[in-house]
Amino acid sequence: MNSVTMYKLYSMQRSGNSYKVRLALALIGEPYQAIEIDILRGESRTPEFLAMNPSGQVPLLEVADGRYLAESNAILWYVTVGTPLAPEDRIDRAQALQWMFFEQHALEPSVGAAYFWLALVRGGRDLQTHALEDWMERGYGALQVMENHLKTHDYFAAGRLTLADIALYGYTHVADQCDFDLSGFPSIRAWLRRVEAEPGFVPMTRNPVLNPAYAAGA
Repeated sequence: MNSVTMYKLYSMQRSGNSYKVRLALALIGEPYQAIEIDILRGESRTPEFLAMNPSGQVPLLEVADGRYLAESNAILWYVTVGTPLAPEDRIDRAQALQWMFFEQHALEPSVGAAYFWLALVRGGRDLQTHALEDWMERGYGALQVMENHLKTHDYFAAGRLTLADIALYGYTHVADQCDFDLSGFPSIRAWLRRVEAEPGFVPMTRNPVLNPAYAAGA
């Protein structure tokens, strides 16, 4: 199977999971072709997209001709192996993975879910009234775990910026857009500023170079 000459990243601009991958690629200076998939308009549920990723989710990375890699944190490891973002030391790597698992089972299901329904879906607050209290409770719990760690550490693993920080940054930095108040988390706010000061950092709102041909069905 021949490798693609440049990564093709199927993502949605305002998706935190998609942004994590775009941020990592920007920080390591890796060029890629961005293909915007609007999941709110069903573009990840078309037969063409489901043939590439049966789960119908973004981000999705084409890593070789006809070979695709899903799940944001798996993609992060794939694209950054051999760079400072992916620790080589055994314990540093395990600690980075520890926080990336935490992100997916504690932060993303609460803060990420609240962001999706409250910030992206029109009328989402009314549709998910029953879930808000649970999201808030679990989200604040996850943020407190992060705050406690950051009181004595600048980063989450290896004493420097790693994939763990990128994974956690994706939804933490938009928590204030979905009812979470970060004023009581000074260590998190300082960490957010450290991440944003990294050379090569790009904000979620920056438009990548998109390929309109896919959306047109070409």
